[in-house]
Amino acid sequence: MPAAAEPPAGARTLLVHKPYGVLSQFSPEPGSAWQCLAGFVPVPGVYAAGRLDADSEGLLLLTGDGPLQQRLTDPGHGHWRRYWVQVEGDIGGDPGALARLEAGVLVHGKRTLPARARVLGPAELAAAAIPDRDPPIRQRRSIPTSWLQLELREGRNRQVRRMSAAVGYPTLRLLRVAIDLMDGQPPLSLEGLAPGSWRDVTPAEQQRLDALRRISPGRGGRAGGGKSGRAGGGG
Repeated sequence: MPAAAEPPAGARTLLVHKPYGVLSQFSPEPGSAWQCLAGFVPVPGVYAAGRLDADSEGLLLLTGDGPLQQRLTDPGHGHWRRYWVQVEGDIGGDPGALARLEAGVLVHGKRTLPARARVLGPAELAAAAIPDRDPPIRQRRSIPTSWLQLELREGRNRQVRRMSAAVGYPTLRLLRVAIDLMDGQPPLSLEGLAPGSWRDVTPAEQQRLDALRRISPGRGGRAGGGKSGRAGGGG
């Protein structure tokens, strides 16, 4: 079925910096201590196009445009998602671990798709000015931590955490910092958004999203994953 040509009248699309401890939904889970988006985004009629786990942070795209939401989360299109991951141990001193992440590792008996992985250096981290997490990460005095950038084209359940654990570096903190629309322009990013804040997409960003939703499923390069791929999660 081809994608709809125009978004529904009045539909809004937002970029949100989801804080730690917040579900990617507007309704609380019964018996859960996690908060939900209703306490941060007072905008009706928008829903997450790709989720982040409650214990993950970062960029979440909310939209009232159903076809756009479907297009962004269709695993057949495989949009790159960029994560910054703080891990236990010095992964920068272990190039073999980075190579394994890029080549793909076994998660629940299925190999992950090829990824992009690199270490984030001190200067880059300082320039990013990543805010402290509340509550802080657990940290052992005798074991250092390090940061890497990991980019994925699929979004299996808790994939980033399972991948880092598979190469021996458990994830301590996880932020999604960008979503690539695969149109040759800069990805949508967290830039300018403090934890818990949000904004409407700009007119230029809306034009890019409108163009994206017009692309029929047959024209997207299949990245694999099938129904279980659930592109858009991974955190």
